[in-house]
Amino acid sequence: MSEKRHAVKVTILNDEFTVRSDETPEHTTAVAAYVDAAIRQVLEASPTIEIQKAAILAALQITDTLFKMREVHEAVEGDMEALATEVRRWLPPAKRGDTGEQVTVS
Repeated sequence: MSEKRHAVKVTILNDEFTVRSDETPEHTTAVAAYVDAAIRQVLEASPTIEIQKAAILAALQITDTLFKMREVHEAVEGDMEALATEVRRWLPPAKRGDTGEQVTVS
């Protein structure tokens, strides 16, 4: 993150918003574009749905994706820790870094 807050104008469903964020303007614009696309996708699938409900359904879809990616991330972290433990066993004792502390890979 940068140290400076940025004010970025973004458009979601033809409405303009000014978003203030510590993130780069490019990041904020990309996030807004993703939200806009998600809501539009719901609206295309159900043209008669109210915009507020479409936004809520899009938020649920985005959150579902976030939760699934968190699960994948946690699984990969676990795999990396198991691999690091296995590799450490193959190393000569002087190279293992055995100080009684458990090494965590992040």
